Amino acid sequence: MISKSRAQLMALLLLPTAAQAAEPGTIAVPEAVLALNGCWEGEGSVMGKPVRVSIRSQPITLDAMLALDVESSALADPKDRYAAHLIFGGTKKSHPIIGFWADSFGGAFIALGEGESQPDGFDIDYAYPDATFVNRWRIKGAQLTWSIVARDEANAEKPFASYSLHKVACAPAKTR
Repeated sequence: MISKSRAQLMALLLLPTAAQAAEPGTIAVPEAVLALNGCWEGEGSVMGKPVRVSIRSQPITLDAMLALDVESSALADPKDRYAAHLIFGGTKKSHPIIGFWADSFGGAFIALGEGESQPDGFDIDYAYPDATFVNRWRIKGAQLTWSIVARDEANAEKPFASYSLHKVACAPAKTR
């Protein structure tokens, strides 16, 4: 069950805002996260299934956070689709990156995450009842790798997804 404060936080994170400078005193989005800004395309695998993936990211909430929209489809069946909306921001906690994950599996699968910058990207963990999903984002120039492992209670890691993407020009945003 989601607490009232968590539900309020999630509702606030989803509100659209104009792109302007962040409020005075706002904790900046870590540079490692801002490196994801823009559009990316590539391929990878999810639980062994080959997929095509695209990411569109941009600053939101007066530049206080970065939002990513991820879409993927199975190479063998383009009708087998998935989408996720990720939001990242900075915090003064011991783990200075905070995140929110919502996807096409619906509200029962949302998660808050905590992470930290690494020399070539950042890591963020999302706790679910059955495992913690560790997301490792690495950027080298116009190349992005994103891997996800499921970590169990004994800290054993099992590969879940892995993607290799390259930066592309962003197409005009879709209107819904």
